[in-house]
Amino acid sequence: MSKDTPCIAVCIIDPRTSLCLGCGRTLPEIARWHRIESAERLAIMAQLPARITDAGLAPLSATAAKN
Repeated sequence: MSKDTPCIAVCIIDPRTSLCLGCGRTLPEIARWHRIESAERLAIMAQLPARITDAGLAPLSATAAKN
């Protein structure tokens, strides 16, 4: 994967929050990801950890590390 993507190839959308459980992006963000400028991608990526935490979701990478 590119450095400009948070994708971990686990694409599951949480029905409660509409966020991807793998990366924390929304479907519209995922759909337009390849069309947006690098600066916007980086800005979104900077928000993802807080977005996941605020939504009460555990990042799959952390969950997988426990198993």
